[in-house]
Amino acid sequence: MTSSQETLQEKRQRALLGGGEARVRSQHQRGKLTARARIEMLLDPGSFHEVGMFTTHRATRFGLQDSHPFSDGVITGWGSVEGRLVYVFAQDFTVFGGSVGEAHARKIAHVMDLAYENGCPLIGLKDSGGARIQEGVDALAGYGEIFFRNVRNSGVIPQISVILGPCAGGAVYSPAITDFVFMVDKTSNMFITGPKVIQAVTHESISADDLGGALVHTTKSGVAHFMAEDEESTLVLVRWLLSFLPSNNLDAPPQGKTTDDPLRKTPEIAQLVPKSPNNPYDIHAIIESIVDEGEFLEVMAAYARNIVIGFCRLDGWVTGIVANQPDHLAGVLDSDTSDKGARFIRFCNAFHIPILTLVDTPGFLPGVAQEHGGIIRHGAKLLYAYAEATVPKVSLILRKAYGGAYIVMGSKHLRGDINFALPEAEIAVMGPDGAVKIIFKNEIASDEDPEGRTQELIDNYRHELANPYEAASRGYLDDVILQDDCRAKIIAAFGMLQNKRQSLSRRKNGNLPL
Repeated sequence: MTSSQETLQEKRQRALLGGGEARVRSQHQRGKLTARARIEMLLDPGSFHEVGMFTTHRATRFGLQDSHPFSDGVITGWGSVEGRLVYVFAQDFTVFGGSVGEAHARKIAHVMDLAYENGCPLIGLKDSGGARIQEGVDALAGYGEIFFRNVRNSGVIPQISVILGPCAGGAVYSPAITDFVFMVDKTSNMFITGPKVIQAVTHESISADDLGGALVHTTKSGVAHFMAEDEESTLVLVRWLLSFLPSNNLDAPPQGKTTDDPLRKTPEIAQLVPKSPNNPYDIHAIIESIVDEGEFLEVMAAYARNIVIGFCRLDGWVTGIVANQPDHLAGVLDSDTSDKGARFIRFCNAFHIPILTLVDTPGFLPGVAQEHGGIIRHGAKLLYAYAEATVPKVSLILRKAYGGAYIVMGSKHLRGDINFALPEAEIAVMGPDGAVKIIFKNEIASDEDPEGRTQELIDNYRHELANPYEAASRGYLDDVILQDDCRAKIIAAFGMLQNKRQSLSRRKNGNLPL
């Protein structure tokens, strides 16, 4: 071996050690893997190719001039997941706490450019103490370069953020722009200002986990989409998500193979959906009945649970599902469900993923808190997203669709392509009970048997106006279908729509009611 080869080998070995054995041990003691171990776990075996291994910072103040570790606290490169090319960066907490400086940011920006230019997903494994204070404005400039690329890449390539440790200050805005955020329970946290700053400014005492842990962001804030119990489970979940996503906005989603008969009957739906419009049931059971092999990857499962979103396959084709959840708040629409649904619809539309909407909702949630909290503005986001989407859109009204919620949930009026309803479905401005009490208020009050008369009028309203045939007679429904035929009819509709093309008026951008 020549001296130059020995030099190269020695430098590679130094780079592979990261911050050294002591800091690696400390990482493990926190229940965390090293950056390189995470990459190996995420990617197909032996597929990773590193770039920028010998990068070092060029800062000269506050002690940094005495330490120039290779890689500068972030590992970057490309590899494959199930044979498909992806780009990845993994922050190394053992080197400067994974802090972002000029060189560190430049490496991330480079791999973001490669992903954008080659049309492949970008995965960021984040474990960082934040901006490198010793580098001052250069660190902030580095963040700016990353944010710009996040925005530019949005809707062009899938961007996935995996929070595997701290993510604080300005660093949180990069994950917030990306399409999906994963967190690890009890290990990850995200916040703009940490517990110590909050204690000093507002005198509130709170732990990092209670302030910005995985449970907080998957149940309360809606910042994170997935939570898992450990790093291995998290990275397995990332691979599962990628199996549903195209590489870029010009590619179709990957088609899978299935042994599930597209003509399979679904008689169980008749038992799953209660006859009474007021009885709850779990929409997951309906979804599992319709989709291939019952496989459904739910997104944001613990947040705004009155709406369910996620990915499935129908006859092997990737499909996004948006469904009201009667088992939680009766499936009403509110501010949080509107935001949740709208962002998912816009992701599906950006990446050519058809949308199946399963409808069973009594309307928008009433109340002072909702009105003052901007339900009008938030609800308009969901409406906007459906109307804007040009991918194939198929809707099935399972039981009830009242008021503005009927319009918003993928209706024909927002250019749903194919709209179905079950025979028992009710479509009206409001439920029969409420409608009758308004329309026939005086008549009921003067009747000798007000309760009997009320029930008679409700039954008549339901028979005359709230049934699906009224909507079908006006062309607002394409068909009224039997429960047995739900899977077959939905798959046939999406099959017919596979080559759908819809052109839009040229404009710089619409003004989404943010």
